[in-house]
Amino acid sequence: MSFITKRFRENPWPLIIIIFLLGAVSYKYVSAYLEGRELKIRDSKWDKLMLVLSQVDKNYVDDINYKELTEQSIPYILEKLDPHSIYLAPEELKSADEQLQGNFDGIGIQFNVPNDTAVVINVIPGGPSERAGILSGDRLVKVNDEVVAGVKMNQDSLVRRLRGKSGTNVRVGVKRYGVKDLVSFDIKRDKIPVKSVDVSYMINDTLGYIKLSKFTRTSHSEFMESVTKLRKEGMKSLIFDLRGNSGGYLDQALLLSNEFLNKGDLIVYMQGTHRPRQDFHADNSGKCRDISLKVIIDEGSASSSEIFAGAIQDNDRGVIVGRRSFGKGLVQEPIYFSDNSGIRLTVARFYTPTGRSIQKPYDKNYRDDIIERYRHGEMLSADSIRRNDSLLYTTPKGKTVYGGGGITPDVFVPVDTSGINRFFVMVSNMGLTFRFSAAMADEYRGRLNEIKSMADLNKFFSGINFEQKFLSFAKTNGIVPAKEEWDESRELINNHIRAFVGRYTPLDDNAFYPILLELDNMVQAAIAQ
Repeated sequence: MSFITKRFRENPWPLIIIIFLLGAVSYKYVSAYLEGRELKIRDSKWDKLMLVLSQVDKNYVDDINYKELTEQSIPYILEKLDPHSIYLAPEELKSADEQLQGNFDGIGIQFNVPNDTAVVINVIPGGPSERAGILSGDRLVKVNDEVVAGVKMNQDSLVRRLRGKSGTNVRVGVKRYGVKDLVSFDIKRDKIPVKSVDVSYMINDTLGYIKLSKFTRTSHSEFMESVTKLRKEGMKSLIFDLRGNSGGYLDQALLLSNEFLNKGDLIVYMQGTHRPRQDFHADNSGKCRDISLKVIIDEGSASSSEIFAGAIQDNDRGVIVGRRSFGKGLVQEPIYFSDNSGIRLTVARFYTPTGRSIQKPYDKNYRDDIIERYRHGEMLSADSIRRNDSLLYTTPKGKTVYGGGGITPDVFVPVDTSGINRFFVMVSNMGLTFRFSAAMADEYRGRLNEIKSMADLNKFFSGINFEQKFLSFAKTNGIVPAKEEWDESRELINNHIRAFVGRYTPLDDNAFYPILLELDNMVQAAIAQ
């Protein structure tokens, strides 16, 4: 038996994918080869599929669009395996890789679309837009002479027009507050760094806070830079926020776990039918082993986030706070093809140090799992978390943990519904706090640009009665609260307005998150530990 034939019998996927991707000409050669060897492949697990493809190729009534058929067939086959084996067309693959590589080609701005016009929130320091003269508060009206304001263009379409290969030019026309005519800029695109640490700051004299949005190529280095900064400010303990972090590169989760664990501690292991067990241990080089750790997770924390949280929990290294994590413990191996497309094929499962499988069952309700958690009360009560006593495990210090999908926190924190009523829901659905904040940023642009600290920002807010301004704004949009509704939601709405306005200052996220987290029940629970 030849090496290729042996490998095909053991793992037929590479040949199947090659057949799909090579196209009409190559396909005919492959099918001709298979026809000639028909008797010898009868014991193959894929013989029927091969024969069907061969018959379609030889006998189908019309000409076949092989490329279109290929693009439609591969996703269908992969989705029958598990929820995370996927096919990515060239553009999708490029976008997915950009999000994890830690940079992309663009002009270096962050913007929101409060109405039907994009407003620049932040200009990335040192980036192409800052060098060209774009300012926070500028409204994007034209891109390469195409009107993009007031035409209900979605955000993704606008992003595609602004991004492009590094070194190419894009002409942007903006409406600037206080300037009558449109202001035009010629901007040369460049590499734009994508940060994964959203914010890091000191909550009090000894407690630091770091929020990580994803595990990119630069996550470990960004995290350690933040730790170094916070140590200088007196940090002895840390809240590490992984809520909504859907994962990313495995090596970054291993590096971050290693920073907190002692020599020989098992971080995670992975194993699959065609992948022998592989263990990953800490090497005693971690620089954060003296830091007290509290990790926040929720139902949006997945994959690498769960590996980190599981390693910390199973080694009794810190406290896990929040709600049960998503439950994605399947290992995807990237496979790239010559047409710049690729697949992410599941090849193994992740297991925590105690032996728990992170992956939740992927039955017919997999996609609706989060909705089901709401329905049976898991989001509001720890007692409603469905535990399987046959999947009970014990940590070295005797703590009980459960398998069956996701990481269950040591300290459960329910969804916070305080302040949420009819008025708040209507305001949120219309994006009024967001739109009002953008209007305030326009009105006070000069003063906001001069703010250098949280003390400056708090002083600014203390001198403005923005509550009455907001209620008037809501009224012009047809929403008037009953007195009890405003009393109930007032604190929450004010908090959101202050946070959004803070983002329009040079402080950006260093104002947004500290303000927003003032009323965050998970952060408050972590502080109490």
